[in-house]
Amino acid sequence: MLVVLINVYLGIYIDSEVLKKNCFPYETAFENFRDEEVSEEVINSFLYDFQHMEESDITEQKIKPAEDADFAKLSEYLAMYFALNNTCSDSDLLEENISFVKEHQPEKFERIQSKIEAMWTDAVLFPVGAIENEPGATVDFANSWRQSRTFGGDRFHEGCDIMASVNQRGIYPIYSVSDGVVENIGWLRLGGYRIGIRSRHGAYFYYAHLSDYAKDFQIGEEVKAGTLIGFMGDTGYSDTPGTTGNFPVHLHFGVYFDDESGKEFSVNPFPLLRYLKSL
Repeated sequence: MLVVLINVYLGIYIDSEVLKKNCFPYETAFENFRDEEVSEEVINSFLYDFQHMEESDITEQKIKPAEDADFAKLSEYLAMYFALNNTCSDSDLLEENISFVKEHQPEKFERIQSKIEAMWTDAVLFPVGAIENEPGATVDFANSWRQSRTFGGDRFHEGCDIMASVNQRGIYPIYSVSDGVVENIGWLRLGGYRIGIRSRHGAYFYYAHLSDYAKDFQIGEEVKAGTLIGFMGDTGYSDTPGTTGNFPVHLHFGVYFDDESGKEFSVNPFPLLRYLKSL
C-alpha cells in the first residue's frame, strides 16, 4: 500500500513539474505573435474596461481609443492569448494563466510580452497624414501579411501596404509613428527609398517606397512621433536608385524586432495600423 501511495504522489509531482515546464509554449506564442491574428473586438476588450458599458457599445465598436488604454496589460493578455493559440479571450482565465506562467516561466513570457508592449506603446499615430486642399484623397489598407510576392524570388509579404486613392507620388505626407532614432536610410532594391526608425523600446518601424525624404536625415538622428519623414511614392523593385512606376503609389509599413541571437524578424503590423487609424 505504501509503495502504491508513493507512486501516486510521485506521478502527481512529475505531472506538476511537466505542467510548470510547459505552461508557456514559446514557439506557439512566437509564431502567433508574428502573425498577430487578433480581432479589433479582442484588442479593445483587452485595452479597456468594458465592465460598466452597454453590450451594444462594445459590439458596434463605438469605443474609441483613449489615453487610459493599458498597453502593459494588453501586452500580457496578448502574450498569453498567442500562447493559447488564439483560443481564449476571457480576461479572468487569462489572468490565471498569466499568474502561473509568471511564477514558473517568467523569462519566456517576458521575451514575448516585452516586444508586444514595445510595439503597441511606442507607436502613437497613423503614418499617413491628410493632404491639404484634397479632401477626396484617402488611403485604404488590408491585411496583406504573408501574401505571396515574386520580385526578387518567391517570398512572403512582411508588412502592410497602405494604398492611395490618388495615385500620385509625393503628395501624401508620411510621419514617424514613434519617437526613435534613424537606423537605416537610402535606397533598397525592394523597398526603394526607405527609412527605418528604432523606437525607444526596441521596435523597428520601416517605411518603404517613399518618393522622397522630408530632409537629409542622418543615421543616428533622433526623431519624434509626428516628425515628417517623407512622402508616399512608388519607388523600388530595381537596382537603379530613383526607379518609379513598377506598382501603384503606396506606403509599405513594416515592424521588426531582433531576437535573442540578434536575428531580425518581422511582425504583422495590420492590427496596430487598424488601431492607430481609429485614433
